[in-house]
Amino acid sequence: MKAFLLAAGVGTRLRPLTDSMPKCLVKVCGKPMLQWWLELLEFHGVSEVLINTHHFPDLVESFLASYSTKMDIHTTFEPKLLGSAGTLRANRAFISDGEPFYICYADNLTNINLAEMMATHTGSRAVLTMALKEMDNPSTRGIAMLDESGRVVSFEEKPAQPKSRLANAGVYIASTELLERITGKMTDIGYDLIPRLVGDIQGYRMHEYLRDIGTVSSLEAAEREWPKILHAVNWNGKEI
Repeated sequence: MKAFLLAAGVGTRLRPLTDSMPKCLVKVCGKPMLQWWLELLEFHGVSEVLINTHHFPDLVESFLASYSTKMDIHTTFEPKLLGSAGTLRANRAFISDGEPFYICYADNLTNINLAEMMATHTGSRAVLTMALKEMDNPSTRGIAMLDESGRVVSFEEKPAQPKSRLANAGVYIASTELLERITGKMTDIGYDLIPRLVGDIQGYRMHEYLRDIGTVSSLEAAEREWPKILHAVNWNGKEI
């Protein structure tokens, strides 16, 4: 299995930490967020990962050079940010085996059960499966509504008045057909791509931990919360 790990974000709201490092190398409980993701992907059988870089790319390369893994890890440098959909379009050659693949945002911290999500995707025959998490303050994320079969019937990115509490978790599984649906004008998955795929997207309700490490306050919260998660469950989200 392959995975895109979107890690090129500058992390403006995490300054001053990101004045000297990329967002993906900001540490949570002693490990860079990038490392937490690589461990999760490897646990779930991913064999090849493509990471996009932009801000302090040399530091990402240095980290990966010293990181021990059985996975094949590739990087692609973006002098100018392409946007999440733009990165997929520019690197479509990475997906050549016809198998479903993961798309993950490196600034989210989670222990989502990727194997269970893959089973949902395989059974749905959807173009895209999107992880969704019920949240108390969903207006900061894309919001989905599902039908009885779990199909996404509406999606709105960061609405002022959310119609549901099901928020986009920033974890996807895509069929190769998805790459054919990305046109040259699309740059962002949430704003440009997902709204055009409504009806072909399966929702996956996740119950594991999820936090967007986008601000200093969210990083501080993760430092308090993540150790409790690690001591209670494994990478499958199952109790230890």
